[in-house]
Amino acid sequence: MLESLNPYLWAVKLRNWVYDSGLIAQCKFPIPVISVGNLSVGGSGKSSLVRYIANMLSEKLKVCVISRGYKRSTKGTLLVSEWGNLRASWQEAGDEPYMLAKLLPRVSLVVDEVRCRGADFALRELKPELIILDDGFQHRKIHRDLDLLLLRKRDFSDRVLPFGRLREPLEGMERADAFVLSYRELEDFDWRHAHKPTFKMRRSGWRILRSTDHRQVENYHELSFLAFCGLGDNEQFFQTLRRLGIRLEDTLGFPDHYHYRGFKLQRDKLYITTLKDLVKLEPAENLFYLDFEVEVEGLKEFLEGFIINRLQRVGSSAGRATDS
Repeated sequence: MLESLNPYLWAVKLRNWVYDSGLIAQCKFPIPVISVGNLSVGGSGKSSLVRYIANMLSEKLKVCVISRGYKRSTKGTLLVSEWGNLRASWQEAGDEPYMLAKLLPRVSLVVDEVRCRGADFALRELKPELIILDDGFQHRKIHRDLDLLLLRKRDFSDRVLPFGRLREPLEGMERADAFVLSYRELEDFDWRHAHKPTFKMRRSGWRILRSTDHRQVENYHELSFLAFCGLGDNEQFFQTLRRLGIRLEDTLGFPDHYHYRGFKLQRDKLYITTLKDLVKLEPAENLFYLDFEVEVEGLKEFLEGFIINRLQRVGSSAGRATDS
């Protein structure tokens, strides 16, 4: 009953209907556009999947990531990195785009709250061969050739904001072209769409690194840490540390995108945090962070096939235009 009276739900339904009906025109671009998004508010592994895809595809293509730049200190179009060279601070770019820019040495990254404007800038100034939209599923103004949707186990039983964590009802998932089940090492679940590709993402290769020199710590099982983070889902980070057998003296959870102004480390304690939080802190001898690899069996082949087909269609269309 409460769901039927939810004004946010009906606003989302109306907005999706307007786009589905073609009443609002989308901006389209001459290169492939891949969107990575989810249904819920935070904590689905979008940044990890964007990192995985961008690293993989940038081996053969010039890739540009377009992000909104949530909670950044700037507005408008901002070039965060140009083929791996940083051009902005984390405050100017936002914590997640800045983190991705540092992790992607062959990729450019642009932030803009107006995605079409950001993509226009990227095509004009950077001339990429592929665009990846970070957190793009609900940003429907920009046309995408492929919609990848991350799903967590809890999404299937959750409710739409403000009664739950879903940005839109489950029926919206039908817009996706393929699905990626995330955090399966924490929530082992199985689901498959009847007609569309479904992939399973797992995090592996866990390692603890020093903030000062980014060297791996081998004897971490002998140490005890104070864990802290400011994520969409802080508990999944603490739960991961415990599953890895890391001893935790205490945990500190902060709001998502926390700024850490005035946050000080006690000299006699060891601290561990995430990459997203680390970029907002000064390196220290007693500050460490957790990193990992991502495995998505079959996704590499699927994306390569999609890109080849997309480029072939563009080439065929260009050839017909020339002939005419």
